[in-house]
Amino acid sequence: MQRIRTLIRSNINFLRTEGVVMNRREFDQQPDSEKHSEDRQPPGKAMVIPVIEEQLQVETRIIETGTVRINKKVHEEEVSVDAPVVYDNLDIERIPINEYVDTAPPAVRYEGDTMIVPILEEVVVVEKRLVLREELRITKRQVHTNVSKPVTLRKEEVTIERIDHRDDDQNPVHKP
Repeated sequence: MQRIRTLIRSNINFLRTEGVVMNRREFDQQPDSEKHSEDRQPPGKAMVIPVIEEQLQVETRIIETGTVRINKKVHEEEVSVDAPVVYDNLDIERIPINEYVDTAPPAVRYEGDTMIVPILEEVVVVEKRLVLREELRITKRQVHTNVSKPVTLRKEEVTIERIDHRDDDQNPVHKP
């Protein structure tokens, strides 16, 4: 399509230089006696017929039709949120042993989820011996509960108000 337009333009330019083609303005500016000169052509000479071309130029422009006002409001609302919370609760059980030992037992040992901490005491006797007085049995267990806390939630609301500066019937809206 572009190639056809280029060929037409080049042919029109050639014919203009030969005096065969003129645009509408050139044709309108000629005196009326030259516009229809077919009666005055000498015999045997080629007749020149004016070929008229009109061109159209379309433009758009932006016209302000009004303005808008935007308002934003923030609404706050107190809500209660329930969330699961996990914490460790320790059960400590004291078990009296009261046995004399020759060597100290390991500082800490485990039996499943229970940590056992030996408690030693030195007693003065004719001979010095270790007495295992008691053991602490510490068992860890998880407790699941729900905790209710107040939380502030915000919500925004937007309103738009159109403000017209002129009558729309007299000035239509043109969009580019």
